[in-house]
Amino acid sequence: MKESRNIRLELEDGCVLEGRSFGAERPAAGEVVFDTGMTGYPEALTDPSYRGQILVLTYPLAGNYGVPPAERESGLLKYFESERAQIEGLVVSEHCGRPSHWNAAKSLGEWLVENDVPAIEGIDTRALTKKLRRKGTMLGRVGFGEELPFADPNARNLVAEVSVRRPVVYEAEGGGTGRGPHGRRG
Repeated sequence: MKESRNIRLELEDGCVLEGRSFGAERPAAGEVVFDTGMTGYPEALTDPSYRGQILVLTYPLAGNYGVPPAERESGLLKYFESERAQIEGLVVSEHCGRPSHWNAAKSLGEWLVENDVPAIEGIDTRALTKKLRRKGTMLGRVGFGEELPFADPNARNLVAEVSVRRPVVYEAEGGGTGRGPHGRRG
């Protein structure tokens, strides 16, 4: 396991939080939002609704069950919401670098590096979440000291970024048509 570097999260109101890097080592900017789920980070990180955002996980430990394999069922990814990570960055209190779960294919940190997503640990995510609840979502940036401008994902066409380019037909298990109980596609 490589040595982690210091990294910081800066909010548009001037607040700077310092922690350690455990994802891709690149700067990123986006809207800082939070998720209060106790589980489900593989789904949250690939959820298209988080496109362009720096996601703060409020649960104090992330990565303890790793990231599952990219298995498919009826053509769809079984454990993910989309084909790739959608978040710009990840903020956690504590990252578990050695997952313990029967279905873990890799650690959260390894998966984030593969998906080019920077991540920071060592942040009081509950205090940060309280701040975001009080003031509302804010623009933010993560980095190693470089000056990256703040970026508002709402100024982009996020729907076009996460949408498929052409229709996709998924076959039901056993070669069926995928039609619902009333003859309509489900």
